[in-house]
Amino acid sequence: MTQSQQTISAAELLIIANGLLQAHADYLAGVQVSSVKQQGDLLIFSGDFYPDNQGLPTAKSTVVFNLFKYLTTTLSAQYRLR
Repeated sequence: MTQSQQTISAAELLIIANGLLQAHADYLAGVQVSSVKQQGDLLIFSGDFYPDNQGLPTAKSTVVFNLFKYLTTTLSAQYRLR
C-alpha cells in the first residue's frame, strides 16, 4: 500500500464509485456498481452488464465495461479495501 492510499470499507467505496459513475460523461441511466473486491493492487468493480436474451454482450455492455474500468483505474490508486 502506498502512503497516498486510504483504507476504506466496501460499502463506503461503493457510494464513492456510484457517485463517480453518475458524474461520468458516458453514464447510462440505471448503471451502478453492486460489488467491489480487492485483487492485488486493483479494485475490481462489478454490476449488471446488460447482456441480450442469449447472454451475449450488447453495445450497452461495452459502455458498462468501460465505466467499470474507469473506476478501477481511478480508484485503485486512491483506496484499498479493509
